Amino acid sequence: MNHPESSAPRRSALAFGAAAVTAAALATPLARGQAAPGRPLQAVIRTDARVVTLVNVFAVEPGNLPGLLEALRDGTETFFSKMPGFVSSSVLTARDGHHAVNYSQWRSAEHIAAFRQDPRFAPYIARLRTLAAAEGFECEVAYVNAI
Repeated sequence: MNHPESSAPRRSALAFGAAAVTAAALATPLARGQAAPGRPLQAVIRTDARVVTLVNVFAVEPGNLPGLLEALRDGTETFFSKMPGFVSSSVLTARDGHHAVNYSQWRSAEHIAAFRQDPRFAPYIARLRTLAAAEGFECEVAYVNAI
């Protein structure tokens, strides 16, 4: 899918905050990018990306981490990845077991708004809240150094 170039590319990430987890989460685009023709989009962090990036940071008790990971995996495989505009989802865990980060990419903020209106969204967020607290913040992809 081709996207016109803008004079000032919008780059941002979004996280579900505690309030966003209970109601409507924010959908501010931060990173936008596109794949080469015929190739699927992959999870790539770069300042010129044309996908909307959502970042969710979870504070979790180590004993709840396996359940949180299962909930994130299940939600992605059975719900989010089936939604129009879904590109990718990656989950990172802190080595101390107290935090998890979900990094997901979508084709547009409109696709994010649409998945949040799906009837499966509220029960999914309620399930996550039983396992971990979410911290929300908005940021920009300001610098990337890759080989």
